[in-house]
Amino acid sequence: MKNFIRAKNLKFKYDEKLVLNDINLEIGEGEFVAVIGTNGSGKSTLAKHFNALLIPTEGKIFVDELDTSDEKNLWDIRSKVGMVFQNPDNQIIAAIVEDDIAFGPENLGIPADEIKRRVDLSLNAVGMTDFKNFAPHKLSGGQKQRIAIAGALAMNTKCIVFDEPTAMLDPQGRTEVLETIKKINSEGITIIYITHFMEEAIIADRIILMNDGKILKIGTPREIFSDVEGIKKIGLDVPIAAEISYRLKKISFGKIQFTKNILTAEDFLKDFLKIYRSSKK
Repeated sequence: MKNFIRAKNLKFKYDEKLVLNDINLEIGEGEFVAVIGTNGSGKSTLAKHFNALLIPTEGKIFVDELDTSDEKNLWDIRSKVGMVFQNPDNQIIAAIVEDDIAFGPENLGIPADEIKRRVDLSLNAVGMTDFKNFAPHKLSGGQKQRIAIAGALAMNTKCIVFDEPTAMLDPQGRTEVLETIKKINSEGITIIYITHFMEEAIIADRIILMNDGKILKIGTPREIFSDVEGIKKIGLDVPIAAEISYRLKKISFGKIQFTKNILTAEDFLKDFLKIYRSSKK
């Protein structure tokens, strides 16, 4: 897999305070990576380096082999990496959905026919074609976030960074946005997903665990959440199924042994039924 984003010895200071400290990571083209950590761990600060909204104090960030600290690369980098933030209302500026999605390409001087093609493709990608002539204020929170995603796609981005995009949504809106993100990732878009919801993080290929401006660990969801006590020690939760299986093992003094690290309700039910049936033999 080709690397799309690469950080090398990245440090970032804000008002002389070290906010990111010695960050080294690689994110592959088309990968889905979640970033988790408590408030103040540096997640959002790191995300803003991925499209050069922030520039390293020390070290380097490369996006598709372009150095973010080189000013002549900024236009290309921001065309390749889009961002979607928490509040959808802060990201929508036009009175009609299709006009909002067209805004970015228009500012690039893209021909009208190509803009229309991009708007139609982007709306289709997020399942919002039927809403192209709607006023955004009439949409639900989840629908607004899908419009924000379509706006990023219309810029022909290769990667979208999501900074807690479901934090202000109800369960239905969260489901809509997550399904949309999984769909566009399956079509080759690189996803970097910052979240406080551990149930959302487990759908990623890999998780970056951050604390106090540093990367503590990078691994698959099963690898990261295998250390339940370690996760809780830094102030984070774990997926509910992982929590229940951990507690059952603990209160049974190890007599209840799951065959793998549990992440989902399906994992738990399958394994627990095996354990139950074995106990009846």
